[in-house]
Amino acid sequence: MSVTSRYREAWEGFWREAPEEQGAVFWDADPAVTAGVHVALFEPHLADPGLALVDVGCGNGTQTRFLAGRFPRVVGADLSEAAVEHARHADPAGQARYRVLDVVEKSETQALHAELGDANVYMRGVLHQAERDDRQPMVDSIATLLGERGRLFLVELSEEAKPVLMGLAQGPSGPPPKLAPIFRHGIAPGEVADDTVPEYLSAAGLTIFAAGRLPLITTESAPDGTRIELPSKWLVAGRVS
Repeated sequence: MSVTSRYREAWEGFWREAPEEQGAVFWDADPAVTAGVHVALFEPHLADPGLALVDVGCGNGTQTRFLAGRFPRVVGADLSEAAVEHARHADPAGQARYRVLDVVEKSETQALHAELGDANVYMRGVLHQAERDDRQPMVDSIATLLGERGRLFLVELSEEAKPVLMGLAQGPSGPPPKLAPIFRHGIAPGEVADDTVPEYLSAAGLTIFAAGRLPLITTESAPDGTRIELPSKWLVAGRVS
């Protein structure tokens, strides 16, 4: 099962239009307040820190490059070829590797697992962007990447985030500048009920080892000048040995 062509084309259009500079995209926050915070939560639960790490939904690679400074082998993977090109362009030193990956397509994740072996996975704010019918296949494919020893660090918007986003989109002046392209390209975020995420993981044979809540930091500000932070949840999951 693969993603729809409409969904792929929406992301291609978004990333072709996106500016090159870091922070120009809504979720492209500084790693100091994103991946840097997440690594501290993730590392204590790793069964093997020496495994490759796959940043699923890497976008322009800001978090990928940070992770490459902390793990021995890092691969940034994204559905969009234009996003992967952004990431490669921003990483002339080749700190990480980048590849186009349809994570819903299990044959593609099986091929990546055959190449890397068991891997740890970092996935921030991706599940809610997938079509509803693609979410379980996506988690199943993540489980394929993990194998027996890998661990998943998942950050996902909580239910409370959608009203915040819709409120911003429907404000008197319309959506903020960095949020507007998301809606213009038909990538309106979907709600993932909080209690369904553990169900997706359980169905994929994964066990949750730790969980909590943190705001998902964005690069955009509200009309009053405050930084927009979206309610989100995080968890660490993998197979029980």
